[in-house]
Amino acid sequence: MRRLGASVLGMEAIVLGLVTPVAIVINKVSPGIAVAVGLGLAVVCVLVAGMLKRPFAYIAGSVVQVLAIATGFLVPIMFFLGVVFAALWITAILVARRVEGVT
Repeated sequence: MRRLGASVLGMEAIVLGLVTPVAIVINKVSPGIAVAVGLGLAVVCVLVAGMLKRPFAYIAGSVVQVLAIATGFLVPIMFFLGVVFAALWITAILVARRVEGVT
């Protein structure tokens, strides 16, 4: 379960990091806000991916999914990409539990 969750969070960290320049250049968001949100969430994704040994990290990962969707207020395409990553997160947890037999 950790591998799938870490994979989703790792890919999401890359996408969230790339939100920063898009928000600044295309959507004219203040650089301070864009860096705090984009790179901040990317760092949180990496940290949570590293903590997936602990049960609370899955709750934190779910909170990250909600925050990723909320970045759509800065970069509108993130509403869609956030939902895609949230679906991947939920699928990773469900599939891993089924495979590991932890139902």
